Amino acid sequence: MRTTIGWQAERPGDALRRAPLERRDLRTDDIAVRVDYCGVCHSDLHALRTLPEGAAAPLVPGHEFTGTVTEAGRDVTRFAVGDPVAVGNIVDSCGVCAMCRRGQENFCHGFPTLTYGGTDRHDGSPTLGAYSREYVVRDRFAYPLPEGLDPAAAAPLLCAGITVWEPLQALGAGPGTRVAVVGLGGLGHLAVKLAVALGAETTVVSRSAAKAEDARRLGAHDLLVSTDEKQLSGARDGFDIVIDTIAVPHDPADYLRLVALDGTLSLLGHLGPVEVQTMDLLLGRKRLSSAGSGGRPATASMLEFCAAHGVAADIELLPSAQVNEALARLGRNDVRYRFVLDMSDLA
Repeated sequence: MRTTIGWQAERPGDALRRAPLERRDLRTDDIAVRVDYCGVCHSDLHALRTLPEGAAAPLVPGHEFTGTVTEAGRDVTRFAVGDPVAVGNIVDSCGVCAMCRRGQENFCHGFPTLTYGGTDRHDGSPTLGAYSREYVVRDRFAYPLPEGLDPAAAAPLLCAGITVWEPLQALGAGPGTRVAVVGLGGLGHLAVKLAVALGAETTVVSRSAAKAEDARRLGAHDLLVSTDEKQLSGARDGFDIVIDTIAVPHDPADYLRLVALDGTLSLLGHLGPVEVQTMDLLLGRKRLSSAGSGGRPATASMLEFCAAHGVAADIELLPSAQVNEALARLGRNDVRYRFVLDMSDLA
């Protein structure tokens, strides 16, 4: 085993504390990555709040990170020591099911191995995340970080970015399509940037007119205030794709009314139960969908696209020692639009 330093919690509600962590020795197809930057995701906050009492292992969050290869297993040919890399929230899958064969490891029938809170497929050990100075990962689930992408601002692309990229691609966002993005947070601001870069006419839907300036800065063509019934009525049947990034339970009916004939509402924020009236789908042959994370081919293509089009997250960079402050502020939605931790203070 090898030892590194990270931030962990042992009980629900605990503040993260600095502690030594064990990483496995490299297998033949592993790389060791010095973690340079790690994004702070709402799912990290949720995991810390719901950590089971008496869990078998401490929780080390972090599943969107960039860093540098420091060692490679003997069978690794894609990476060399010194290469900049990016890693997301999936670090392994069965590799043989229908989804894995299609490059959709995020939908692996055997369930993908998560970067933290998961179970290693080989030795059964719990996975510990990237709020740490080193991570050991199977090389197939690491991605070259393209030249031109700032490594700190690129880190959130590996979770928030790919989460909105896959449905935008699957639903055909591009020139001649009209996209509405509901909610302008960590997911939403990247959905706007990517939809605009793809060439779609893009509108932000927000509860607050105060977001109009930010929406324009991100490239959106318009902003609809969701609490203004007149504005919503005027936009009825107006969008081919509606990307809903709201993270709390809500009624999707208002946003289904925005969907055009044969268009789609994709729910990406709140993944719990929803109630939908069939008539809201029937009137316009509308579709309801969802998505989560992304497969290896999509993740690689997203990074190349982002590098080519200058797309990265709007971030607030903090030293990792301020991780608890970042999580507290995230719980208050006090961030525009993603916290990223600089892990160099763990050296």
